[in-house]
Formats: sequence, C-alpha cells, structure tokens
Amino acid sequence: MALTAMDIYKNLPKTNCGDCGVPTCLAFAMKLAQKQASLDECPHITEEAKEALSGSSAPPMKIITIGTGEKALKIGGETVLFRHEETFHHPCGIAIQVNSNLPEDELRQQISTICETEFDRVGMTFRLDLVALVDNDGNLPAAAAVAQQVSSLPLILVSDDPQAVRAALEVCAEDRPLICAADADNFAEMTGLAQEFSCPLAIRGETLEQLYELSEKALEAGVADLILDSSACDSSSVLQDQTTIRRAAIKEKVKPLGFPTIGIAIGDDEIDKVTSGCELIAKYAGIVVTDLLTRDTLLPLITARLNIYTDPQKPIQVESGVYEVGEPDAKSPVLITTNFSLTYYTVEADVSAGHLDAWIVVVDTEGTSVLTAWAAEDFTPEIIAKTIKECGIEDKVDHRIGVLPGGVAVLSGDLEEASGWQIVVGPRESSGIPAFFKPEYTQRIG
Repeated sequence: MALTAMDIYKNLPKTNCGDCGVPTCLAFAMKLAQKQASLDECPHITEEAKEALSGSSAPPMKIITIGTGEKALKIGGETVLFRHEETFHHPCGIAIQVNSNLPEDELRQQISTICETEFDRVGMTFRLDLVALVDNDGNLPAAAAVAQQVSSLPLILVSDDPQAVRAALEVCAEDRPLICAADADNFAEMTGLAQEFSCPLAIRGETLEQLYELSEKALEAGVADLILDSSACDSSSVLQDQTTIRRAAIKEKVKPLGFPTIGIAIGDDEIDKVTSGCELIAKYAGIVVTDLLTRDTLLPLITARLNIYTDPQKPIQVESGVYEVGEPDAKSPVLITTNFSLTYYTVEADVSAGHLDAWIVVVDTEGTSVLTAWAAEDFTPEIIAKTIKECGIEDKVDHRIGVLPGGVAVLSGDLEEASGWQIVVGPRESSGIPAFFKPEYTQRIG
C-alpha cells in the first residue's frame, strides 16, 4: 500500500531547511508521495527513515545525476507513461559526440563550440547538455584531460576498454562523468570502476533480456546509478525497445529496468539523424547522443524537446509590458497582443520582417493566445486599458492610437471608451502586419 504524504512526513527530519530544493519538509513529502522526488535529495534523512521509505517513495524510474554543480544533468524520475497523464519532469539530455583522436587544437575548438552553442527560442535560452568523448586508439585519457580544461558540460566517456576508462577517470572522476558502457564482456571491470570512482554507469545489452540480466547483476553488486542501452540500431527496434523498457519501469515496476535510457541518433544523412533524434526524444530516451553540430540540424532536436517537456498547464509566457521592435519613436505604431510566447514572438517576427519600427503592448493573459484569452475573459477592454495605463506606453508616444488584433475587433468600441485611445482594428493574422501598417497606420496617424 502506498504511503500518504503525511506518512512520509513523519519520517522526515522536519527541519524545513530547503536543502532538498523545496521550502518545507511537508512539501517534499508531497513530492515523494507523488513519485516526483527521490529520498536522496534530502541530505539530512536518517538511515532508519531511508529504510522505512525507500521502497514506497521512490519513483518507478530512478533519477540519475551526471556531472556536478550548476551544469549537472538530472534525468529520469518519470512517473507516467504518457505526458498527458501528468508531465515529464526531467528533460532528456542532448549529447554531442566528439572523437578523442582529433588533434588537440581541433578537439579544444570542437568542445568549446559545443559548450558555447545556445538557441533563443520563444524567449527562452537553450543549450546542449553533454559532451560524449568517443575512445579512438586509446586516446580517451588525453581527450578527457583536454575536456576537463575546456568543457563546462558533463562528460560521457564512451569506450569498451576498462583500462582507457580508468585512465580517463583518474583525470576527470571528480566531475562525475557517465561511464559508457558495461556489456557482457567487460561487466566486472566497468562495474568496479563505477563503484571505485562513484560515477553513473551505462549498461549495454545485445537484447532486452541480456540488458535486464546485466542491470540486475549491477544492482546486486551495489551499482545503483544506471542508464540503459538496448543496442537497437534501426528505427523500428529503437521504438520497440524504448517503449518496452518504459512500460516495464512505469507500469510493471520492474526494478532492473527502472532507469533512464540512452540512444544514438542514427541514419545515413543529416535528415535521417534528425528524425532519429526526434524519435528518441519523443519515445523515451533520457539521453540522445548525436554527431550533429550545425545549428540548423540541432534546432529541430531542441524544438522537439521543448514541445515534449513543456507543461501544457503552464504555457510559456513573456512578461506583461511594452516592448520595442526596431527603433521606435514617439510617432511609431502601438500594437496590442497577449503574453503567450508564441503569439508575441510571431508578432515580433512579422513586424521585424516588414522592417517596421513599432511598440508592442503585451497584456498578461496567463500565457494564452488572443482568441483563447478573449473567450476566457482574460483579454477584455478593461484589462487591456489597465495595461495601457500602467505599462508606460503613454510616456513613449505622442499619439493615442492602438492597433487591436483583427480576431477581436468586437472589443474595439468598448476599448476606446475604457482607455481613451483611438483603436484601429488590425489584420486577423500577424503575417498581414507589414502590408497593413504602412499605408493604413501612417494615414490614420498623419
């Protein structure tokens, strides 16, 4: 029988120290009861409490941490099979593969590029998560030394050679890299390294049955931080194995399979690799490894991950207020829209594409689009007028003309009365902004 939050709370230290990442022990107990946290996140938990609570409070898929400090990557901790049942809490990591036998200057440059690569998407900044050093001709230790100097991201040490991995760990073990991977041939040596250096370990099985057996043996040996690799090498097998592992972990509570997975984006060309990477992100990899490094091939993976791991109950929002596009002045047009990120950035992009200088007044609608906010009565004449008065736009322009989205033209009359502004009904779609504003707006304001 599952323990309630109060049952769990009775076994916690009740210090309300916040060291677990939530403000109170009761809040932490509620997360444990919902399988959204691990007992390991409480640094003050007693051994007796661990023994009493470990089985009932742990999520069916263990949370695994790779790396240390602010750049550490946490994966796993999943409690549901499908996103619509709740939400996915720990976005999968994207790892870029680097060959260890590159010349040192080239190796430094490639790792630096990976660490510095970032994407600005709907007002949010996204970065890559891991550097996967692939052993070539025994060069892994030297590459690990270079990476430790250059990389700000956690490492994956990819090698079947325990001696090469040991030499690399002697250089970078304090940064807690992922050892990848233990298989049937090197199992004893690799699990020994994982224990000795306290690093997470990837387990690779040629079949799911072998993967289960190796994971079970690793747990018996005391290696608890595991990541699973099914060795699938075609799209159909990848999908089947990933789904089987996740169902076994989430639905059947099969402990040896209750860990995140790792997969390689495979394919003969960039399009195939992007497709494979997106498949792994959707179903259900904890880490996706790829050798893609151009922005146009990585952006689809970043976007796919954003789409999967965005909580649908918490839409991505921008702050309410007034924004500049281009170099607007006192006579520039004023557009009115909502704070749903996709809506705002679509309007901003279309204004920029038309080479217009404009002000955008963003109304707080709790992250919903124009028509949705209007239907929910979050985009009313009174709310819009209040935003206009409080955002400071009246100090920036010497006119009082605002442009309302055409889809809510019905609000224009009441908005004029509530705000004291003249309201112009704009196009229904923001793509019509460039054609609409230049003749219409300048005529009205002139």
